[in-house]
Amino acid sequence: MNLRCLPKLVASLLAGISFAASAVLPTVPTPAAEPVRSFAAAGLLQAGFGLAVVIGLIFLFAWVARRFGLQQSGSGRLLKVVSSAMVGQRERVVVVEIGDSWLVLGVAAGQVRALHTMPAEKLPEIQAPAINGFSGGSAFSQKLLESLNKLTKLKRD
Repeated sequence: MNLRCLPKLVASLLAGISFAASAVLPTVPTPAAEPVRSFAAAGLLQAGFGLAVVIGLIFLFAWVARRFGLQQSGSGRLLKVVSSAMVGQRERVVVVEIGDSWLVLGVAAGQVRALHTMPAEKLPEIQAPAINGFSGGSAFSQKLLESLNKLTKLKRD
């Protein structure tokens, strides 16, 4: 045998053995590499939308609490603000009920002064006049009804 052919013979023998071994052994497929997820515009948009919803809910609940008076009211309170009116940019007159008396207070920047004291009275219920069968209401509702009546008159003419 020739020494030059020996390396070729060894190489072909090793190739045959490895081919036979791979044919006998079970093959396990290699998992494909999972694509990298990007957190670009879609992720930022989703996070921003979620944040806006949460902040909106906070403001909605605060508005509902203020609108429907969910704060503790009247039963155990000693002090109650009856009325308030602005008389300047930073000055106001406030009527406060304490027990069975009303205090009229002048409130300015940095100071509060008692202007008058009088016995507490029951506040009168002010009822707005009926307009077109609708009783009560605010100035806005009255103006709205007047403008609707004008529009219906213009459509008829």
